Amino acid sequence: MNKKLFKQVRNEWRSNLWILAEFLIVSVVMWLITDYIYVTAINYTSEKGFDISHCYLINVNKLTPNSHEYNPKDSLDNIDLQELLTRIQHRPEVEAASFSQSSYPYNGSNSTIDVAYKNFKFDTDNFILRRRVTPDFVKVFRYHGVNGESPERLAELLNKNEILLSDNLLNYNHIYSLKNFVGKEFKLNIDTTRTYRLGASIIPVRYDDFRSAKSSYCCLLKMDYKDLGFGIELCVRVKENMDNNFIENLWKDANKQLRVGNIYISDIKSFKDIRTTYQRNEMNEVRYYIVGGVFLMLNIFLGILGTFWFRTQQRKGEIALFKALGSTNKSVFNREIAEGLILLSLATLFAAIIDINLAYNGLNTNHDGATLEIARFIITVLVSYLLLAVMVVIGIWFPANRATKIQPAEALHEE
Repeated sequence: MNKKLFKQVRNEWRSNLWILAEFLIVSVVMWLITDYIYVTAINYTSEKGFDISHCYLINVNKLTPNSHEYNPKDSLDNIDLQELLTRIQHRPEVEAASFSQSSYPYNGSNSTIDVAYKNFKFDTDNFILRRRVTPDFVKVFRYHGVNGESPERLAELLNKNEILLSDNLLNYNHIYSLKNFVGKEFKLNIDTTRTYRLGASIIPVRYDDFRSAKSSYCCLLKMDYKDLGFGIELCVRVKENMDNNFIENLWKDANKQLRVGNIYISDIKSFKDIRTTYQRNEMNEVRYYIVGGVFLMLNIFLGILGTFWFRTQQRKGEIALFKALGSTNKSVFNREIAEGLILLSLATLFAAIIDINLAYNGLNTNHDGATLEIARFIITVLVSYLLLAVMVVIGIWFPANRATKIQPAEALHEE
């Protein structure tokens, strides 16, 4: 049966050539979509290095002299800001609170820094982000060290004026770890007259959900309270069992308990909302690709349905002859399905050659600086093949099922 089927596919090469061409085109397009979604899913589900659950961003502002509530005697902004932070930290629902500068997740504002060990300067393919924070920042977003350091331990290290560096700073290909440098002295370009002791190597903190950890490097330094000023970020983690109505309750106390000198709270946002707003464009792009993939599969289904429906009509006499010679409905049905899968398999082999060339020339999605990865290529080709195979089976199901109902005598009479 198999030999006869392959022989028939070969003998009908003229009509099958158009189907092969169709399968070839859709296989390449489906692979590109699958490859993009695969890379996006890998990045999206990978460890982020931080946790924003139950976290909030509080914007702080200062009254201007034009305000009737402005007090010119209250000019010690850094002391007032420190007092505001202390009051928030002592609220019963607050687990941790901190000040920072260009440091919180899903933040488009960046500050960079140069890091060197002895005379060796780390030359990365991206900037090393400078994150100036008060020690409790790592407790707010639950940073962890690669040696098992807890957020509390990392806060202690920052409090000692030790620095924290991403573990992947030497790790361009995820090979080298920075944890072997813990306790060593580093130089930073913010003050070349002194050295900074590396307190811990931290799990890489990603820039957002769609960029991989490999391209995210950071250096955390303790922020002195005397350096507090405006443009500062006040981030808060609320206890899990006290997260209800936190924003509303904070606003109720904003004008009384949380008003310090000329300092006042101007806005409160949940990090879930910040994350949604910051990644709106990326999420829309993912949706477009998914919708495009679904639309493509629908067109493949309709194209296969029409093609094989027409082929079945042309083969009435042939199918009737098979049944007259003893073929069962199941064998006729399986034969139609097998023919479609054989054509798809042949097209996929040729499509894989095109896919390799596209990946080699960097025309597909970039992942950690690579577009051609063996495991990723095999997985995406197989996934795209299986998706198309499902469409082929569904598309052939109806005409194949119709073919099994052909009565031999009636079909041969029409012939």
